[in-house]
Amino acid sequence: MGSLLAEIEQSGVATWIREGGVLYGYPLILFLHTLGLGTLVGLSSAIDLRLLGVGQGIPLKSLEKTFVLMWAGFALNAATGSLLFVADARKHASNPAFYLKLLFVALAIVVLVLIRNRVFREQSTGKMLAAASLACWFIAMSSARLMAYISEFIS
Repeated sequence: MGSLLAEIEQSGVATWIREGGVLYGYPLILFLHTLGLGTLVGLSSAIDLRLLGVGQGIPLKSLEKTFVLMWAGFALNAATGSLLFVADARKHASNPAFYLKLLFVALAIVVLVLIRNRVFREQSTGKMLAAASLACWFIAMSSARLMAYISEFIS
């Protein structure tokens, strides 16, 4: 597995991202990753908070339109996250916080689909799903932030 990760890390794309030194390389990819995260988690959190009773004057049905933007944010995050992984594959693959992040992003996406199906289509309340969603996003983002600090101890 280590040799495969090393090969990925030594690819032309990975080297360019890591060592290119241009604004449209690593800085742009990281910016787009943050933009996708803000879109996905921000809109998901808005729906979660609305389900938990915040902003009851906002019609829940009007928030259904945001799912298209959330999926676009998710797609952007998946693409840019893959590029960021490729740039430092061995470092990320050896970091337990990376796997925790991926696990809770996956759980958050499952909960988001459940909210879409149960709340917007079946008209259930979704309070437990909203709380689970907020918790998943909190753990995923905290894990992502901790990746930088944990990798220092692993190296």
